[in-house]
Amino acid sequence: MDTKGKKILIADDEPDILEILQYNLAGEGYQVITAKDGDEAIEKAKAFQPELIVLDIMMPRKNGIEVCNILRMQPAFGETLIIFLTALSDEKNQIHGLETGADDYISKPISPKVLISRVNALFRRTRRRNGNASLSNPGNTIQVGDLMIDKEKFLVNYQEKDITLAKKEFELLALLASRPGRVFLRNEILSQVWGTDVIVGDRTIDVHIRKIRQKLEVDCITTVKGVGYKFEL
Repeated sequence: MDTKGKKILIADDEPDILEILQYNLAGEGYQVITAKDGDEAIEKAKAFQPELIVLDIMMPRKNGIEVCNILRMQPAFGETLIIFLTALSDEKNQIHGLETGADDYISKPISPKVLISRVNALFRRTRRRNGNASLSNPGNTIQVGDLMIDKEKFLVNYQEKDITLAKKEFELLALLASRPGRVFLRNEILSQVWGTDVIVGDRTIDVHIRKIRQKLEVDCITTVKGVGYKFEL
């Protein structure tokens, strides 16, 4: 895999972790910079414009979830890949992290080899998805009734109101709205939105659909019990 030129920001308040992760990722050919707290992470993300950010959840000043929320609100970081690092391994915290728009979640203590594998997997998945989209769906806009989704600009507008969605919420909505009325199987959604290289919990789709319904303020996604989900507006 060609990693030359790809930029990664690592934010963690433990200097030893920063040093070893930076050393190993740089050894794979990535451009890597580090930040020691949430405020520095936001500042460096804006200046460095990384394609992927590794965020420790328990950081001073602003924690990883706060940093993720702030960055996801800015169009420049709508497509940025985000991995959370945390010592909190319970399902509740994993779901919380995914709700904010994270692409992956790794529990501490972390092996550099595991992180490299996850980073490479996310970049491979993004490359495949972008390639497939350019071949199979040349149009970048989805229009269903009063809902407009601009995949190129990462924008959602419903009833003339702009809606801010996290990255995975946007991708899930765009997938379902691309074929209104069609039932998408759970495994199909996980494969197309999260990819086969990333392991997520069974509740991940449910959490993201609940967030989409809340933000659009309309129950536009129907659960087909035991099968999957379909978009109806």
